[in-house]
Amino acid sequence: MHAKKIFLISAVFFLAAFSSAQGGDEHSLWQIQKILAGKRYVDLTHDFAPGIPRWPGFPDETRKTIYWYEKRPNTMGTGFFSELFTHVGQWGTHVDPPAHFVKGLRTVDQIEPKEMLLPLVVIDVHDQAARNPDYTLALERVKKWERDHGPVPAAAFVAMRTDWSKRWPDSARMENKDVSGIAHYPGWSLPALKYLYEERKITASGHETTDTDPGIATSKDDYSLETYVLSTNHYQIELLTNLDQVPEAGAIAVVGFPKPKGGSGFPARVFAIVP
Repeated sequence: MHAKKIFLISAVFFLAAFSSAQGGDEHSLWQIQKILAGKRYVDLTHDFAPGIPRWPGFPDETRKTIYWYEKRPNTMGTGFFSELFTHVGQWGTHVDPPAHFVKGLRTVDQIEPKEMLLPLVVIDVHDQAARNPDYTLALERVKKWERDHGPVPAAAFVAMRTDWSKRWPDSARMENKDVSGIAHYPGWSLPALKYLYEERKITASGHETTDTDPGIATSKDDYSLETYVLSTNHYQIELLTNLDQVPEAGAIAVVGFPKPKGGSGFPARVFAIVP
């Protein structure tokens, strides 16, 4: 079914729910929440911990338990569990705000909540990536998605499914370096990204690898595709997982992360609500 038809059916469905909300209050969203609560939820987020795959220039995470459950000495209070976490912003499944690459553009705290609840588009290229680890998602593959499902919705979150996340948490398999030290993992192409951001007006994009750019590019310190995405003043999510459990069209992406003032990035919690 084309995305346009799915959208129209969903719109009618939600309008009906909206008009029949509990208590006769036509302004209530509680009925919609009940409907969504009955759907299937898919977590698109990796657990993070010391030792996980990361960009080679970043230090590892450290953790320290600073309080435990036993009662603290010389106090009448009860104990509790609290840890000190030290890690870079780009840690685990994470958000890259525009300012991560482009000085003067938006930081994490400047991303609006309305940019966190989005139509989810999944472009499935895992077969191609299995055959060719240097695969890049071409514009023609995006056009094929549209022939199958209709136009990519405006304000969508577009994720590239490569199944590279199945290599997690093996850093060597994620990097997939050859004997010369060149990494081989899939990435986006500039024509596809320009079409999605400039013509389809998407809100964000994401992928399962550590980088927007393919491994053979990042091995040469070429991050031009990530630079392009962030230069549009949009955010991206890296190191997604479980994209094999959601449809190519029709789901909703929910993207959440903390709000560090002036933040350059932060671990994110991303999930899909599946029809």
